[in-house]
Amino acid sequence: MNIQLRWFLLLGGVMFHLQGVAAGSGVTPEKIHLGSVLALKGKAQGLGQSMRYGLNAALNGQQVGKRTVEIHYRNDSYEPSKTVPAVQKLIRQQQGIFLMVGNVGTPTAKVTLPMLKQERIPAVGFFTGADILRPGKGDVINYRASYLQETAAVIRQAIEQGGISTGQVCAYVQNDGYGMAGLQGVVAALGQMGAQKQQLGALSQVLRKKGVNPARNYIGPVGVYRRNTRNVLNGYKSLKHWEEKSGYTCKMVVTVGAYDNIVHFVEQARKSGESWLVSAVSFTGADHLHRQLKKKGLLKRVIMTQVVPLPEEKLPVIEAAKRALGSEFGLVSLEGYLVGKMVLNALQKMESPPSRYHFLNAIRSSQYDLGGVEIDFTRNGYQGSDLVVTTVAGAKGFLRLAAADWKPLLSD
Repeated sequence: MNIQLRWFLLLGGVMFHLQGVAAGSGVTPEKIHLGSVLALKGKAQGLGQSMRYGLNAALNGQQVGKRTVEIHYRNDSYEPSKTVPAVQKLIRQQQGIFLMVGNVGTPTAKVTLPMLKQERIPAVGFFTGADILRPGKGDVINYRASYLQETAAVIRQAIEQGGISTGQVCAYVQNDGYGMAGLQGVVAALGQMGAQKQQLGALSQVLRKKGVNPARNYIGPVGVYRRNTRNVLNGYKSLKHWEEKSGYTCKMVVTVGAYDNIVHFVEQARKSGESWLVSAVSFTGADHLHRQLKKKGLLKRVIMTQVVPLPEEKLPVIEAAKRALGSEFGLVSLEGYLVGKMVLNALQKMESPPSRYHFLNAIRSSQYDLGGVEIDFTRNGYQGSDLVVTTVAGAKGFLRLAAADWKPLLSD
């Protein structure tokens, strides 16, 4: 190789780096490449598909300077064993990825975060409220409130507004990191509200169990089920066992699961004559949960916490999301849309040349109103919104639950 050619290639490499388009960085002269690994198939596909609709509506094809945003999606069917190769493919693709955005789930996030940390790729706007992302391994940026905030809000309201005791609060959760993240929130909320040692001790024993799908039923005021299954009977029997053993009666069951199983749990409870008030967290998937409950005639006495504004609110970001999403608008796709807009805001505000360092600086110093939703990272640097709204299932969807509605719900 002659000296002139060698200097030309060396200079080109230097300029390539200075422009923020180093090989594998996710940035090329024409595009900024983002990655997303979601459940696009399987029993939780409604969550992944809805997040993808929202992300695409807000981000895909948008301009950041002279570059176009492109999102590369991979399916993991909400199974960690499929998540690892999907993440690896995105990281190893020729142009790499600038960010990982909008991934769905806690057990999948658990295996993803260490991989992203090693490559110094930010994890942004994942669809989970688990504490493993607050603050999390590596550079983690969340849009949403945590499961602890969701479960604490609904338990506190039930006790203060509905007049039930801490001993009447039970739980039904997915037997993995997601379910345990939610159960930790239940334990924290009950502890703050003065629950008895017997109840807290039994819940703590459940949390201490390790491994994949360990035996967590028949220990305390909680039933569990295996991820991506409809197996609800053992979890239901576990709650009945607790009632008989402890002398307490479940009045509200806080569920932490995915929509397909939770529908079958409600069906099992109602067929067995239980009048439990069933609560669900936002990850459950409001639109799919409501659709299936309505089909089975099971809408009565089901409530749910949301981490996005409700569709009926007249907010600029709601109206924009409805226009952009059309028939795909829903509470989960709205969250994807909010995540996308939050990411776009930071991409467009980051200093040049585009780099992950500049992106993180831009987003962690941001505080603004996203069309009616407050985004404020100046409080902790890893979570933008603390919004939690408690809703109740009605004929046309989940509606805001007023304080005055609690006692009638719990006295039926």
